Amino acid sequence: MANNSNDKMSREEAGRKGGKKTSREHNKEFYQEIGEKGGEKTAKEHDQEFYQEIGEKGGNKTAQEHDKEFFEEIGEKGGKKTAREHDKEFYQEIGEKGGNQTSKNQDKEFYEEIGKKGGKKSGGNK
Repeated sequence: MANNSNDKMSREEAGRKGGKKTSREHNKEFYQEIGEKGGEKTAKEHDQEFYQEIGEKGGNKTAQEHDKEFFEEIGEKGGKKTAREHDKEFYQEIGEKGGNQTSKNQDKEFYEEIGKKGGKKSGGNK
């Protein structure tokens, strides 16, 4: 479709036609390869702060567009997949890493508080 009196194609239309032609002429591996190259180039050109910023933007957008049930569903799917792909040692290792990191970041009062909460739930502090 032309957008002016000279019957020239718009940039949008040219881009769409080029994209359709490219998708007909290339397979999945082509797109994986160019995606990997682009990712490597981006990683060389940007720092951790860049990725944190775009991750936060994406997270905020996703949070605006989806409800609690969406996140519960994807969390459950992810948890089931992780459980299928990993063994007991994996969970022991990540649990130990998490515990070590928590102990570096928390003080005695934190552990007293979570201990009280745990005791209440188990019926130990009646």
